[in-house]
Amino acid sequence: MRASTRREFVAGPAGRIECAVDAPQGEARGRALVAHPHPQFGGTLDNKVVQTLARAFVDLGYEAWRPNFRGIGESEGSYDEGRGEVDDLFAVYEKTHPSMLAGFSFGAAMQAMLAKRVHGERLVLVGVAVTNFDVPRVPAGTLVIHGERDETIPLAAVLDWARPQELPVTVVPEADHFFHRKLHVLRTIASRCSG
Repeated sequence: MRASTRREFVAGPAGRIECAVDAPQGEARGRALVAHPHPQFGGTLDNKVVQTLARAFVDLGYEAWRPNFRGIGESEGSYDEGRGEVDDLFAVYEKTHPSMLAGFSFGAAMQAMLAKRVHGERLVLVGVAVTNFDVPRVPAGTLVIHGERDETIPLAAVLDWARPQELPVTVVPEADHFFHRKLHVLRTIASRCSG
């Protein structure tokens, strides 16, 4: 499916939240909310991993919402160490009622935290930042994808987080944190989701 992208703004607790919205051709079967990596280290809604996830969901017929966290792009406010960022995701969640929650790195950790507030959504977590944040347990059935050679969040740390939950981790061989030259593999894995 070919997507069209538009910009929308959602009222958030620190001001307006800028979102890129990727729409499938025809009527969407639901919505996916995709969160970007750490805003203090260059993370934005235009991150290539985030765009790859959004394209995978559009291919499945979902409308994909990619918000900029506070202080990034045209989103108002300033970085709040994860607390306000989860509140921002919740504001977009309340407007869109997504059936899929996805995130990359910092965004994956924030989505795991959001999942504690909401129920029933499918989670797709890529390169989840378990070494930087106290990432809570996630629902059974969560899809966790990680690069074998991730230099930012070691695979061993993710396995340590997943093990007590009996949560499978899909490992992409040779992939680094940003999935350089492996985005096509990531897209294929994410495209196997169904909400």
